[in-house]
Amino acid sequence: MQRHFLTGAELDQATLAALLARARELKASPLGSDSLTRRVIALIFDQPSTRTRVSFEVGIVELGGHPMVTRSDELQLSRGESVRDTAYVLSRHVAAICIRTGADEAVRELARHATVPVINMLTAGHHPCQALADLLTLQEEFGRLAGLTVAYVGDGNNVARSLAILGGLAGMEVRIASPARHRLLDPPEAAVLMEDPRAAASGADAVYTDVWLSMSDDPRSAQQRRSAFLPYRLDEHLLEVAAPHAIALHCLPAHPGEEITAEVLYGSRQRIWVQAENRRHVQKALLEQLVG
Repeated sequence: MQRHFLTGAELDQATLAALLARARELKASPLGSDSLTRRVIALIFDQPSTRTRVSFEVGIVELGGHPMVTRSDELQLSRGESVRDTAYVLSRHVAAICIRTGADEAVRELARHATVPVINMLTAGHHPCQALADLLTLQEEFGRLAGLTVAYVGDGNNVARSLAILGGLAGMEVRIASPARHRLLDPPEAAVLMEDPRAAASGADAVYTDVWLSMSDDPRSAQQRRSAFLPYRLDEHLLEVAAPHAIALHCLPAHPGEEITAEVLYGSRQRIWVQAENRRHVQKALLEQLVG
């Protein structure tokens, strides 16, 4: 059976541990592997991207491969060709298909019909590559994952869901504090849902946030969302109730003054820029595992 990476739930604990260990090796020696030499990896973008595109494209080149970057409007998908037919065609040319899009069902359908690995670079429901980078960042900081507590404050979205899936697999407690109207729907079993952001952050090893208005959200709801999320802003006051050694995390892009203050975003307690770099290293380890 072909292996895919769509939600993170495809991994077991041992495989996750091995993947993170390999990511640390690749970070220490970025050009130490040529596992994708003369292999082409398709990168399909249905949405704008900075970290995802840069980290995948650079990582594939570092592994000796060629990233074939396309936007969905450059493919016949934009003219009505089916996801199934697209999967059949791409599978005959590339070693893996990575896609950043909206609907989770489109990625599941791509995986059903592809004969090469499919990697979810981002959907409305899941962001598993980001969660891998989050775990690597926490592991580097604390030397372990099991027993850590991470407080995610803000929108119950794809980032929160993936963090709970993979964080739970790693033995972490993942608390997700959101306003009642913006709670995480269909939460993973490991997620601890809360409404009070200070209760979630109390004693936590890391406090994590994301934007208040995602690309998939209706822009007409912006003012309502800003009002609802204001108590969930990641600032020095919220960090004060976390553990003394706690770090701040954000998957980016950030909007200083909204979901996070500039003082935290650029301060000494954040590991946000390390977190962004770690996307490349975990994705290289993932590609080696699935393709190399």
